[in-house]
Amino acid sequence: MLVVKKNALILLASVLGSILLALIIYLMIILAGTTINDSKLVMKATTSLVDQNGEVISQLYIENREIVSIYDVPEHVQEAFISIEDSRFRQHQGIDFRSIGRALYRDILAGAKVEGGSTITQQLAKNVFLTNEKTLLRKTKEVLIAMNLERRYSKNELLEMYLNRIYFGHGAYGIQAASTLYFNKDVSELSIEEGALLAGLPKAPNSYSPITNPERSKQRRDLVLTVMENQGKLQAGEAKQLRGKTVVINRKPQDDDAYLTYIDMVIDEAERRFHLTHEEVLTGGYQIVVPLNRTLQEVSYEKIRDSNFLPNENADAEAAIVLMNVETGGVLAVQGGREYVRRGLNRVNVKRQPGSAFKPLAVYAPALEQGSHPYTLLVDQLLDYNGYSPRNYNSVYSGSMTMYDALTYSANAPAVWLLNELGINHSVETLKTFKLEIEDAGLAIALGGLTKGVTPLELTASYRVFANEGKRIDPYFIEKIYDQNGEELEGEVLEEQVVVSPQTAWYMTRMLEAVVDKGTGSVGEVTTPLAGKTGTSSFSPVEGATMDAWFVGYTPTVVGSVWMGYDVTSAERYLKGGSTYPTVLFKEMINELPQNLREVAFQRPEHVQELEPPVQLPDQTILTATFSIGGRGFSSILLEWTGNDDERIHYHIYEITNDERKRIATVINGQQFFISSANPFTSKMYEVVPFDSVTAQEGESSNKAEVKFKLGIH
Repeated sequence: MLVVKKNALILLASVLGSILLALIIYLMIILAGTTINDSKLVMKATTSLVDQNGEVISQLYIENREIVSIYDVPEHVQEAFISIEDSRFRQHQGIDFRSIGRALYRDILAGAKVEGGSTITQQLAKNVFLTNEKTLLRKTKEVLIAMNLERRYSKNELLEMYLNRIYFGHGAYGIQAASTLYFNKDVSELSIEEGALLAGLPKAPNSYSPITNPERSKQRRDLVLTVMENQGKLQAGEAKQLRGKTVVINRKPQDDDAYLTYIDMVIDEAERRFHLTHEEVLTGGYQIVVPLNRTLQEVSYEKIRDSNFLPNENADAEAAIVLMNVETGGVLAVQGGREYVRRGLNRVNVKRQPGSAFKPLAVYAPALEQGSHPYTLLVDQLLDYNGYSPRNYNSVYSGSMTMYDALTYSANAPAVWLLNELGINHSVETLKTFKLEIEDAGLAIALGGLTKGVTPLELTASYRVFANEGKRIDPYFIEKIYDQNGEELEGEVLEEQVVVSPQTAWYMTRMLEAVVDKGTGSVGEVTTPLAGKTGTSSFSPVEGATMDAWFVGYTPTVVGSVWMGYDVTSAERYLKGGSTYPTVLFKEMINELPQNLREVAFQRPEHVQELEPPVQLPDQTILTATFSIGGRGFSSILLEWTGNDDERIHYHIYEITNDERKRIATVINGQQFFISSANPFTSKMYEVVPFDSVTAQEGESSNKAEVKFKLGIH
């Protein structure tokens, strides 16, 4: 028995020894591969954004940073970071086993990972030398590098490197850049509550940003203050007073503020089309050629910030702007908000309710593709579709109107009637060709009533179909990318797709011109040809309140959209005006188009039929009837009436006898008609009705004319 136990102990010791030896070898191998490379502590190569003429627009770098000495960072700011991130920073040697144990215990109690055990030194090791992959090997390397860092540098040096390295959101790396961005002051001037706010950011810079999430930022700042109080670094009374303060930021304007949205979208597209990570773009020393137009980018920045383009009561409302080159699809200018910050909420990509700006896409273009004509008559009545009764904005219904007029004056009832006739499935399938994927399958899509909505960038790309012979292309922000050796990178190629016929696109352009000329988009002055559509969505809990206001339109060279509204609409915060405001803003930008982007008129493509102006039937037709002797035949009745020279207007001639009314002729291209008669004392009366030969619609009847006797030759 003793021999068996002895052998068992020897076996166990051998196994444990083998495991320990393997672990030591494993750690030695890792340690050999985790030497600290000081070059990783220096700045990377700068990437340049250049326009198509090769002129530098902006420099891109991963670290908007200014290095500061630890001795320039107030002690209360240092303690704020140490308190919330690593309370035993001054005591441990890179790894805090007590914190790791506490974190494991709390994770076990919670049944999930709720607390991290990384020290400041470990975070520095990860940020400088390692990736964010979550593997045992990466975590082991982090620990070993942290231990090496602790042996090579003092605590003050480590804290200095950490504070100069960490990311604070909106492109600010390092505490000096963060202090300048959020408070417009040097780090040495930071107050206790300001330092606490900054200390709370590294955990989740976007979530706790005082610019985009001020309430969450305050909660996080107050937590830091409470932790400092619990650790004896603040007196209870002082901590309570500081927690009572509101978050006040004083953001410093940057030289490239006008370009921030564009820069962010370039970085995103480089990842999507060229498979470059954000860090690779910012540190790789690339030259990126963009289709941006400086004039339009700066004009759009200036005007989106101007409160004069908003209702008086809505100076705090938000807006977004996109302008795109019709011919190429390159984005000329973009603004993601009135006070956009780097990596902030980009409203160009936020889905909103498009309102009537959706009608051309969901209803009229699909109908034209199915054989309708701009002058096809639509039913304009208040109808019930299984409980859905769309109303015209003015509650006036004419019985029928042309597609042309329905679009021009943005009548709702005809649009819904036409969609019902067309079929919702056909509309949804057509929208897919515009790359507009919607979840909805109801008649409300005719009026832009969508579950999730569409983005300004999506609407801009969709209207480009009408501006460019029915073809769509994805908007792009990058023409080419060259590496440091001047070699062009290969990326995803963007190709045009045919969405509608050139004829449909041209008809839509002519109708959308009428919207701007005399319809809902006629407000404001414009100095270049313009076609477009307005759109508003209502905030139903408050009568007359607007949630989203739009203008989407195009010139022969530029297509774009303007959205206005609030990020979150409520009974207290809603627009007190409609599409008038984005329409005027759009026109004011278009009026400043550079000369090379100006054209005198839209050019009709070859083999496309022109859309004649709508027929204007006379409001009043005056008819006279005269019995003549010596005219055509022995005697005749001459009918003459007022009219115009539009050959598309025909005239129906009606003969009225007692209670009977009978059409006896139709006159084309003329304002008189002879009727042979042998009786000069006829009791018949006559009536002329103008007839629109395009829509097959009669106008107002003339007066009823009695025959008068006249001797003469005609």
